[in-house]
Amino acid sequence: MSLRDRKRARTRQALVEAATDLFQRKGYDETTIADIAAAAEIGTRTFFSYFATKEELLFPESDARVAATLDAIANKAPDEGPIAVLLRALTTASEASDDMVSPLAALRTRLIGTVPSVRGRALQMQLDAQREIAGHLAEAFPEQLDEVSAAALTGAFVGALTGALQVLLDGVEHADPKAMKTALQAAADVALAPWREYLS
Repeated sequence: MSLRDRKRARTRQALVEAATDLFQRKGYDETTIADIAAAAEIGTRTFFSYFATKEELLFPESDARVAATLDAIANKAPDEGPIAVLLRALTTASEASDDMVSPLAALRTRLIGTVPSVRGRALQMQLDAQREIAGHLAEAFPEQLDEVSAAALTGAFVGALTGALQVLLDGVEHADPKAMKTALQAAADVALAPWREYLS
């Protein structure tokens, strides 16, 4: 990574951390983009070089998780089925980052439940991700999945993770990331268990 890229990554992280702090202290609606930019020591116009909206600050690694899943599908082993690929993608994402089980994740979950604009953004991102992942699964496993079954499998996988996170993060400020990741993996295993028989 070049010096410029490292600087951009630091600024991006500073914005996420500033927003997290301000949302917790002042409230989401009460915090402006100008507040966040000032706390991160950048100009308001510069903010938009990193994020298009306040909502995007709450989902800084969602695109990376989708990309990791698509990469796992594209690089599947010859003997690897769709369930194994999805579980491997979850493991890879969990090892790369604590974003799904972080204090930001707990804040994000709370705001999804209380702020309509955040809820709408979360739903749109989830639907877009499911559609993209399902499309790649159907292409990668044409003998096992058609478009409908690929969408159903992806929905079971994403839905299990979403539901588990809602419970795990409810009212939690400082949880053990390792334990939460283990619980997420278990939730995915439970949700995908019926699919093992279907795809066998």
